[in-house]
Amino acid sequence: MPERKLRLSSALLPEGFADDVALGIDDAGFITSVTRNVTAGEGPLVHGIAIPGLANIHSHAHQRAMAGLAEISGPGEDSFWTWREAMYRFALKIGPDELEAIAAQLYVEALKAGFTCIGEFQYLHHTPDGSPYDNPAELSLRCLEAGAIAGIAITMLPTLYSFGGFGAQPPHEGQRRFINNAASYLAIVAQLRKNIVEAKHVRLGISPHSLRAVTPELLREAIAEVNRIDPKCPIHMHVAEQRKEVEECIAFTGKRPVELLMTLQDLSPRWCLIHATHMNDEETDRLAVSGTIAGLCPMTEANLGDGIFNGRRFLAGGGHIAIGSDSHISVNPAEDLRQLEYSQRLKHERRNVLAGGPRQSTGRRLFDLAAAGGAQALNQPQGAIAKGRRADIVILDPEHPALIGRSGDSILDSWIFSGGRTCVKHVFVGGQHLVQNGRHVREEQILKEFNRSLTRLQG
Repeated sequence: MPERKLRLSSALLPEGFADDVALGIDDAGFITSVTRNVTAGEGPLVHGIAIPGLANIHSHAHQRAMAGLAEISGPGEDSFWTWREAMYRFALKIGPDELEAIAAQLYVEALKAGFTCIGEFQYLHHTPDGSPYDNPAELSLRCLEAGAIAGIAITMLPTLYSFGGFGAQPPHEGQRRFINNAASYLAIVAQLRKNIVEAKHVRLGISPHSLRAVTPELLREAIAEVNRIDPKCPIHMHVAEQRKEVEECIAFTGKRPVELLMTLQDLSPRWCLIHATHMNDEETDRLAVSGTIAGLCPMTEANLGDGIFNGRRFLAGGGHIAIGSDSHISVNPAEDLRQLEYSQRLKHERRNVLAGGPRQSTGRRLFDLAAAGGAQALNQPQGAIAKGRRADIVILDPEHPALIGRSGDSILDSWIFSGGRTCVKHVFVGGQHLVQNGRHVREEQILKEFNRSLTRLQG
């Protein structure tokens, strides 16, 4: 298979930072060779600091359009649950065209910030009155189309959502666009499988929404059918995000959510538990050794008042993490990693809590964990600039004020704890140069469609 060359003035390789790196990239977008100390004749030179693109493992694309619209206090005490009511009302307005435009804009913003892959936890399935579209996977397919337009790699995670609370409680009226039984849900999964066979940089997983939205029987049925088709398919699930959820789970089942899930399913590295905020020490330790990814969304968790993940204990126990932007109140991997560390500093009243040991770079450790965990959670061949991985590469600007004079791991520390998304200069997905000098190649048209959609929704 023919290959092309790309030269990087500096790159973070698995063994550390190196200068003058040449990559061979095949037509499918995968790295075929990595050569160090090459100064000429090996393709166009990209000046800057190359790092692996990160995976955004948890996205509800439709929520990007309401980011910032739930910051006015209500008549009572605001919480996740009052925010959820506002989200339901907004979700009832969005049609297929609007969702595609919103998702494309989100994916452009994600790429510009340094995410090269996204996990779309997609629970908006039906028409506003709750009836199915002619194609039951219509809205998930619109997200895939948005991903293709923006050029981002995507793992589609259609969501199984059947009930309104523990014990198969009837769904809330505002949830009517989300609701499926096993048969209608598996029809969506089957349709998506047909559509992604030839799709570029696309993977498929499933996302049983939560233990309050599916029964144990329904969870077993859905996973058994998916296992029959693809036993390695990623499984994502919200769990223990809010104290109220934990209390209701204990009241109905006698067990805490993560504890209960461990009795229902054999958790393994194919699972990604989103949030997992309120685990006790035993749950934290058991989850860490299972190889399950904790899918953390620090900025959304802070915005919604979820609480603080037990990060120090989980990582000390060998746990694996990945990050996502969830409600998209912020779309910025540096900010999410910063917030994760800062939440631990506030909790423990210490600095560099997640560094992993003395004289270790906190930024480097968080970055490495997120890169490896994100690739695992989304079943995507990224997370490292190495042979056999997809050429998903982010170029940081060494002339950005936050990075001037930085070298080695201090680059990652300064990007995460100071510079943020404005440090990102170029982004490649599968070797395609999508963000050039801070601008996405289709930015103007995508923004124009987003503008039109938001005008309709807010009109």
